[in-house]
Amino acid sequence: MNAIIIFVLLIGLILTGMPISISLGLTVLTFLFTMTDVPITSVALKLFTGLENFSIMAIPFFILAGSLLTQGGVARRMIHFATTMVGHFYGGLALAGVISCALFAAISGSSVATVVAVGSIVLPAMVKQGFPKKFGAGVITTSGALGILVPPSVVMVLYSVSTNTSVGKLFMAGVIPGLMLASMLGLTTWWIARKNNYPRMKKANWAERWNAFKDSAWGFSIIVLVIGGIYSGLFTPTEAAAVAAVYAFFVVVFVYKDLSLKNVPKVVLDAASLSAMLLYIITNAVLFSFLMTSENIPQQMADWLTLQGLGPVAFLLVVNILLLVAGNVMEPSSIVLIMAPILFPVAARLGIDPIHFGVLMMVNMEVGMCHPPVGLNLYVASGITKMGISELSVAVLPWLFTMVIFLLLITYVPMVSLALPTLLGM
Repeated sequence: MNAIIIFVLLIGLILTGMPISISLGLTVLTFLFTMTDVPITSVALKLFTGLENFSIMAIPFFILAGSLLTQGGVARRMIHFATTMVGHFYGGLALAGVISCALFAAISGSSVATVVAVGSIVLPAMVKQGFPKKFGAGVITTSGALGILVPPSVVMVLYSVSTNTSVGKLFMAGVIPGLMLASMLGLTTWWIARKNNYPRMKKANWAERWNAFKDSAWGFSIIVLVIGGIYSGLFTPTEAAAVAAVYAFFVVVFVYKDLSLKNVPKVVLDAASLSAMLLYIITNAVLFSFLMTSENIPQQMADWLTLQGLGPVAFLLVVNILLLVAGNVMEPSSIVLIMAPILFPVAARLGIDPIHFGVLMMVNMEVGMCHPPVGLNLYVASGITKMGISELSVAVLPWLFTMVIFLLLITYVPMVSLALPTLLGM
C-alpha cells in the first residue's frame, strides 16, 4: 500500500510539470512527515551523505571535458577523417556522421553534446550536398544517442552510483555493444542511401586519409587515455574524468587553439551549471532511494515478482517495456536514478549479471532519447534543423527500429555485454 501511495504521489507531481528533482524530494518529504516517524535530521543528513561518493566526482569532470571539446574544433576534425574513410560509399557524408558520433561520444560522455557538436557541422553539409533534411536529421539524432552507451558515459556513472557496480567494468562492457550499434545504424544509413541513390563523394587517397588522421589525432588520443588508463589500472574512472578534462583544455586551447583563454570561464560556468542540475537530481534520487529502502519496497517487489513465477526472460521483457514507457515522460538520468535501485535487487535475485543489466538499461535510455515526447536528442536536433518534433519523430523511425532490434539482442544475449570484461579478466 505504501508503495502505491509513493508512486501515485510521484507520478502526480511529475504530471503537473514540476521538475523531476523537486518531484522526488517533495514525494519523500511528504511521505516521511505524514506517514512515518523518521526525524527531520536524518533527511538532512541523507542529503549531504548522498553525494559522498568518489564515483560521483567523475560526472562534473566528464561534463567539463565534453563542454570544452564541443566548443573546440575536435568534432570538425573527426568528421573530416571519417569522411575520407567512408565518403565514397552511398550516403558517404551520413556514414561519416555515424562514425563521428561514435568517436565523439567516446570523448565527451554525453549524448546531447554529441548531437550538438557533430550535428551542427554535418547536417548543414548534408543539405548542401543534396541529402533530404529528414534523412540527415534521422541519422544524427539516433547516432548521437551513442553518447550514453559508448564509454565514458555520464549515465553509466549514475547507474554505478545507484547500484554500487564497478564503473570501470561497466565502461568496458559498453565498448562492444557501442561498436555493434554504430555498425547497425551505419548499415541502416547505407541501405536507405543506396535505395534512394543519395550522393557519394570522391574517394580519398591514403595520403589524404593519413593527413586527416594526423590532424584529428589529438582528439583520438583522449579515447586511448581514458579507456587505456582505466584498464591498465593507471587511474580510476573518476581520475580518468579529471585527466580527460585537463587534457581537453590543453588540446582545445593550446594545440588546436579553437578556444581562447578569455572564453574558458564561460565554458566552465556552463559545465558547472549542468553539473549542479545533475547533482541536484542525484541528491533527491538518493533521498528517494532511502525512502524505498526504509519502506522495504524493492524487497517486496522482488518477492511479488518471484511469486508471479517470472523467470529472467519474462522479467527482462517487463523491464524493457517499463523503461521504454518511462522514456516517454522522463530523461535518462532521472530514469536510472529512480528505477535502478528498485529493479536491481530483483535482477540480482533472478541471477542476472549486474553489468549486463546496466548495459540493457543504457540501451533503453538511448531509445528514450530518440522518441517523443521528452526525447532530448529530438529537441536538440530540432533546434539545429529547425524541424518540428512530430516531423523529426517520423524521420528517425528506420533507425529507431534498428535500435529496438539491437535492444532485444542485448537483452537476451548477455555475452555481447560481458565478452570484453570477461576477456580482460575483470
